[in-house]
Amino acid sequence: MASSDSLFRALSQHQNLPIRLVAPGFGHVSPEAAAPYAATHRLSYYFFFFLWEGAAELKVDLETFAVAPQELVFALPHQVRQVPAPTPGNGYYKLGLQQACLARLPRHYPFLLNPLNQQKIRFTAPAAARVSAIFGLLTGLLRTPDAHPELILVQLHSLFTEIDVAYFAAAEKPADERLTKYLQFGVFVEDNLTEHPTVGQIAAELAVSPDSLCQLVKHYAGLSPKEFITNRLMLEAQRRLYYGEWTSVKELAFELGFHDPAYFSRLFKKVTGQTAATFLGLINQQGKTSVSAHQLATDKVGAHHARVTN
Repeated sequence: MASSDSLFRALSQHQNLPIRLVAPGFGHVSPEAAAPYAATHRLSYYFFFFLWEGAAELKVDLETFAVAPQELVFALPHQVRQVPAPTPGNGYYKLGLQQACLARLPRHYPFLLNPLNQQKIRFTAPAAARVSAIFGLLTGLLRTPDAHPELILVQLHSLFTEIDVAYFAAAEKPADERLTKYLQFGVFVEDNLTEHPTVGQIAAELAVSPDSLCQLVKHYAGLSPKEFITNRLMLEAQRRLYYGEWTSVKELAFELGFHDPAYFSRLFKKVTGQTAATFLGLINQQGKTSVSAHQLATDKVGAHHARVTN
């Protein structure tokens, strides 16, 4: 599978910001330039697809999103995205940017951690018009690779604020202090996933008690912190097996921080309903397209199965 990081570096549209935008009549690469890169790849950047006319489908981590006008789907670094076939007549914007670009924005945007497990957002008509206008301004700015970075960053801040408001409006809950702490938990888990951090270590890092941390994660994810981390590890294992990054279950276990491959296999079976060897065998014998989204359904129970409760 091709490195999306190398693709992004090669095709960035600005000399100082790692960013790329594609729209009808703008930003498309030639088939020859795209040929070395796989249609399915693990993202090294944040990806946004906004549709303002037509209909489209987008596949992220084997989940297919049907996208209608005034809707946006986003994908996060480390997720696997399948590039959809072009649909004539669609009006859309595709935006990709790396963490270095986000780091220059004035604040954090909680939706980027997807705490509500919803990667598709529907805007109201007025909000969709504003989002479309922002994308239009970004398109104009990126037509020249030396546009002043601050002009681009201002538009990105406006765009992500619109997305953030729409994301939490769907749940009728703003990002409060408890949610912020939960987001910090999610960031720490992602940054230290293969270290298998304990509840005590995470609680100390977040300056909360272990009991408070357990209650917090249970409130938003419906799981204990340990279950959350386990399911996130199993999601990562399935991604790597499915997309051919590993052919040895033993090597994969070690790479994910497990010292006992047999324990890793038992845990994989407990979470997914089948052993890692069986899962890998299905892929090798029947082809990737035969491994249905249902077989990966349990990966949504952990790190991507957060919910807001009353």
